[in-house]
Amino acid sequence: MRSLTEQEIRTSFVNCSKGEAKRVAVPRDLDRRPWDDLDFLGWRDPGAPDRSCLVTEREGRLVGLTLRYPPSQRGFLHRSMCSLCLTTHPGGGVSLMTARKTGAAGREGNSVGVYMCTDLACSLYVRGKKVPDSGARFEESLTLEEQIARTRDNLSAFLDKLYA
Repeated sequence: MRSLTEQEIRTSFVNCSKGEAKRVAVPRDLDRRPWDDLDFLGWRDPGAPDRSCLVTEREGRLVGLTLRYPPSQRGFLHRSMCSLCLTTHPGGGVSLMTARKTGAAGREGNSVGVYMCTDLACSLYVRGKKVPDSGARFEESLTLEEQIARTRDNLSAFLDKLYA
């Protein structure tokens, strides 16, 4: 992914109002992000413990989402798998992230959801740049490039649901 500016991020949101996009807490460390290793920029909003944001490139343009997730209710022995990168995490390491749909459907309150790494570090887990709390990912027969493509395809399928 290419590096982004705060303004590019704010104008990319498709499932919230312009006013909401102006109030989103954008990361202050954009210049230190590992852009070459990211398929999307994801972060948790420190001012709203149940909100995260995600920005990715889709069909040549930026698409930003605000996501909601419930507080973790699972014990440490419970394991869940991220639907995007297929990384397993103990406890609250995976959350159901819901995003308001775009357009009239979103204004009516319709949303879609996906189970994702709570820290939104899917790209780094796939590339081995970050290790989950459990210590490792499952060993796969797919090449790294195929795993990255699968993660991107899974994200694209989720984005498709936002516009449906």
